[in-house]
Amino acid sequence: MDERERHTAGMQVRRAVLGNAHVDRSVKNTSEFNAEFQDLITRYAWGEIWTRPGLPRHTRSLITLALMIAVNRGDEFRMHVRAAFNNGVTRDEIKEVLLQCAIYCGVPASNAAFHMAQEVFAEMDKEAGAHG
Repeated sequence: MDERERHTAGMQVRRAVLGNAHVDRSVKNTSEFNAEFQDLITRYAWGEIWTRPGLPRHTRSLITLALMIAVNRGDEFRMHVRAAFNNGVTRDEIKEVLLQCAIYCGVPASNAAFHMAQEVFAEMDKEAGAHG
């Protein structure tokens, strides 16, 4: 796969996982300063890793949530909580990841993640109510 094909594949997975609205905002906010970074994450995070056949997207979402807790990346965690639902992850599965992270990443990290996840769930519920 050449770099253009990797970028195309990455953008398809990125849209499928994060949703068109999120990706469209990212594309719209691309600037001369961050354009190379956007290209890098599209080609390598999404086009190289998320397209690999070795793990289903569901599993990749669960791993990503745990890693965002471990490295204390709240904004990315919130984004990936939303994205996880696009990959078939349930709230109960997210809860199990957060419980396991309490042991392996620490109770404070997991506690913060529980709060963030609840906020994202409330936002999603509100959005669903507005659309349904």
